[in-house]
Amino acid sequence: MMKTRLLAAAAPLVVAATLASGCASVAAEAETPASTAATPAYSGPFAQESTLPFHAPDFSTIKDSDYQPALEAGIAAKQAEIEAIAENAEPPTFENTVVAMERAGSLLSRVENVFSQLVSANTNDTLDAVDTAMAPKLEALKDRIYLNDKLFQRVKAVHDSAEGKALTGEDAMLLKTTYAKFVHRGAELNPAQKTQLKDMNQSIAALETEFSQKLTAGTDAAAVVFDSKDQLAGLSDADITAAAKRAADRGMAGKYVLALSNTTQQPALSQLSNRDSRKKLFEASVNRTSHGGEFDTTAIVNELSTLRANKAKLLGLPDFATFQMYDRMVTSPKQAQEFMNGFVPALGSTQSREAGILAEAAKADGIDKLEPWDWGYYAEKVRKAKYDLDDAQIKPYFNVWNTLENGVFYAATQTYGITFKRRTDIPVYHPTQRVYEVFDKDGSELALFYFDPYARPNKQGGAWMGNFVEQSNLTGDKPVIHNTLNVAPPVDGQEPLATWDDVTTMFHEFGHALHGIFASQKYPSLSGTETARDFVEFPSQFNENFATVPPVLQHFAKNAEGETIPDALMKKIEAAAKWNQGLSFGETLQAAMLDMDWHTLDPEQASQAPMAFEAKVLDGMKANGLETGLIPPRYRTPYFRHIWSNGYQAGYYSYIWTEMLAHDGWAWVEANGGMTRANGDHIRSTFLGQGHSKDYSVMYHNFTGHDPELEPMLEARGLAGGK
Repeated sequence: MMKTRLLAAAAPLVVAATLASGCASVAAEAETPASTAATPAYSGPFAQESTLPFHAPDFSTIKDSDYQPALEAGIAAKQAEIEAIAENAEPPTFENTVVAMERAGSLLSRVENVFSQLVSANTNDTLDAVDTAMAPKLEALKDRIYLNDKLFQRVKAVHDSAEGKALTGEDAMLLKTTYAKFVHRGAELNPAQKTQLKDMNQSIAALETEFSQKLTAGTDAAAVVFDSKDQLAGLSDADITAAAKRAADRGMAGKYVLALSNTTQQPALSQLSNRDSRKKLFEASVNRTSHGGEFDTTAIVNELSTLRANKAKLLGLPDFATFQMYDRMVTSPKQAQEFMNGFVPALGSTQSREAGILAEAAKADGIDKLEPWDWGYYAEKVRKAKYDLDDAQIKPYFNVWNTLENGVFYAATQTYGITFKRRTDIPVYHPTQRVYEVFDKDGSELALFYFDPYARPNKQGGAWMGNFVEQSNLTGDKPVIHNTLNVAPPVDGQEPLATWDDVTTMFHEFGHALHGIFASQKYPSLSGTETARDFVEFPSQFNENFATVPPVLQHFAKNAEGETIPDALMKKIEAAAKWNQGLSFGETLQAAMLDMDWHTLDPEQASQAPMAFEAKVLDGMKANGLETGLIPPRYRTPYFRHIWSNGYQAGYYSYIWTEMLAHDGWAWVEANGGMTRANGDHIRSTFLGQGHSKDYSVMYHNFTGHDPELEPMLEARGLAGGK
């Protein structure tokens, strides 16, 4: 039932996976009768808006047992409000139909925004059970809205009316997107087809929830156990200490445990000098949830793939990707595939060249054949030799909290004029989380921001952004934003240190946060990050560029003694960014291609065995020149959470598309004076504060003055001249 989350970029880039004291909201407009429709009594903690600043959730009063009754009540309340709109005896107007729908569901939004984060970032058996129980009910509510013929006829009447055609600005966009969503979700089907679609939607929702829960548990269960410290040779003392503590916490004192990250490649693979240990870790990663047992997800994948393909067929579409891309900046699977295929010649050449270099390096250690578990290790060895660089040199300069406050926040202050103040009086759901109030350039209250940085066993992998409270001038709500990461937690009071990838991920997720913080839209469904999948990652990837702007870097990249990272070391980091593109870009592109291949199948094709289909897809990529034998996709099918539970199905290409936008957009910044306040105001006024109030291509053109261009990305990736 989780709302779609905005996950971290597929691969963090170097200058390149369902959010003051007193009330912070302005007075809301008078409610329509629809928003005050009689609903079942509910008096739990979500019954009214929180009295905390910005209506932030009061985690000190919310118990796990509160969520299901609140969700049940929220569903009932929204259903009653929607029915009141559909049954309104007054002729349909934009205000009493389309705007009324925007007002509906305030109780459900309050609880769902909080629950979706808790079940992702700090879950337990109780929350998982609620998630399982509520997912089909929430999907059924959507069907009761969008398959309600009386309601659709009212929306259609407004859409076709003189009033509708005369609307402008955000009003026109709201009508356009609302009508399109009804058609997209099957409003034009006949009654029998609608019944069939409802059944499909409930099954899909249940399966997506089951996949997510099984993957979280399966990834934790697949953590790799080592018997001796010698098997972890190459890891830092801190990492080994953490592995020992992890084992002790699991009742295996004297052993060592390496937990699996969300991705195929594991961070330790670049460090472990024991080849058998590398192989053991790699195989645990690629085989999780796919080789039988209680955590196997392949049967779920088979059902989901088939259901999605049949859903598209029922709606008269050739495949599920076409269904998904109805509102995208990239308008068709063919366009996305052509865009991705354009990288293959240059990438294949790069992979082949780098594979040769790594094979030579491996021969020096007596290895005759390079294997996928060797790539990261020898890529790091070559990087150290070529650039004299390793994480042990880098991490001391990137304290997690200093990076956030004196790096991420500082860049936003210098560029946009906003400021931050830590709030220790706002309850949090985990003790390592921090909360900050955000003030606009004129000193007025702008938003509340939560930061949850550390990995833990009950947190999903990856990184993401979301809202506890959505911004809307219609309701008077200001945004309450959260960023969630999975940085390795400090051990035994040691300083919390981040890798360079963690640093760029922090800037990435805060790009999403800024997209939400600067939201200034009337309607919640058009506010902030409520944009298409292949546009929403643009602000986040764009924000990564600030990490290496010299004044920003010098302000936060300091070790415990207060010494700034040496220029020579930073130049090595930037130079090294173009090394190992065969892996870093290759695994991302392959995952995006795998996603699109899964979702361009017809129903008969979709029902085939998942691992056999994946093997066929990877063989096809290999035939086209990609080194899939050495470089598997960033996510293999059985643990591709992005596409099977988090809303990125037929959308993983968006990371690459928006990376292109981000590089091209940054080229505009550099050509126009760099990180200046004037440019910050321009960025905010053209796209970062615009939500979905305008068409995506219009916003991008307003920003740069031209259509997107590929060359800056090719240059940044070291692939220039490579088509």
